[in-house]
Amino acid sequence: QVQLVQSGGGLVQPGGSLRLSCATSGFTFSNYAMSWYRQAPGKERELVASITSAGGSTNYADSVKGRFTISRDNAKNTAYLQMNSLKPGDTAVYYCRAVANWRDDYWGQGTQVTVSS
Repeated sequence: QVQLVQSGGGLVQPGGSLRLSCATSGFTFSNYAMSWYRQAPGKERELVASITSAGGSTNYADSVKGRFTISRDNAKNTAYLQMNSLKPGDTAVYYCRAVANWRDDYWGQGTQVTVSS
């Protein structure tokens, strides 16, 4: 059974930090590229960051470059999103996604991140 279990969201003040985790099971994690998406109220879901299966390459949305870092630990079958210098505009539900091909494509349950004073 495929599972992507997210943790680490919550309420943080502007300028603060959070680290999201996406713990996976039920598939060969090291074969999958991992991504983080977010969806704010009334907006479409957008790609925040992605990392290749071996972790050798990462990409970021312009809005988070220099503030967010995506990483993965293939030994722990877990992906992470370190978020620093958070802004109110980062408030959204964040989702992790594992993709190997058009058929093997899985999503986490989502976790709320709220940046507010």
